[in-house]
Amino acid sequence: MVTVISLGGSIVAPETADAAFLKEFTALVGGFIKEDEKRRFIFVVGGGGPARAWQKAYREACPTSKDDQADWIGIMATRLNAQLLKAVMGDWCTQEVVIDPTQVGPFVGKVLVAAGWKPGFSSDYDAVLLAERFQADKVINLSNIAKVYTADPKIDPSATPIDSISWVDFRKLVGDEWTPGKNVPFDPIASRHAAKIGLKVVCAAGKDLPNLRALLSGKPFVGTSIG
Repeated sequence: MVTVISLGGSIVAPETADAAFLKEFTALVGGFIKEDEKRRFIFVVGGGGPARAWQKAYREACPTSKDDQADWIGIMATRLNAQLLKAVMGDWCTQEVVIDPTQVGPFVGKVLVAAGWKPGFSSDYDAVLLAERFQADKVINLSNIAKVYTADPKIDPSATPIDSISWVDFRKLVGDEWTPGKNVPFDPIASRHAAKIGLKVVCAAGKDLPNLRALLSGKPFVGTSIG
């Protein structure tokens, strides 16, 4: 059984690396691995605070800044975060960090860690490609929000949380275009491909580890199911 998790950079490194979270997260993952020898995890890590800070510096320092360069800066932040997670996972993760989901070989070990690939989309898209490659039935998207809302609740006070939504309606919320650092529950490019292949996505709060344990155990959880 392969579980694919798109692990938001805001969870791993909201400003700088969150060692306490990484320790607790690793313990939770280890518990599932020890309970079931067939259980395997793929983690695709985002850029988080470092990506936003370095992209902001680039745009302020360069009046002619370009989206592809900003994307590369964000990708490098994802790779740093992913390398950290691989190291923390220790012997469970025996392969190098995946930076091209179209060229990954057989899954060896219990954990595979991936990072950003190339400009044009976020690490969410890499998670969808890896789920397709290893025949996972869904992607769990962990971020700093507990549910998808009908609008951005920071802007629209009338926004309400959603328990379940179709890809057609979700894509109306997030649009079809990607810009580096875009703040949406799930990347529009990833959403388009997930809809195409019939992949489900579950959005939930990354720091709520009891909720994540329930989700991974097939029990009732707080989050939004898409698909």
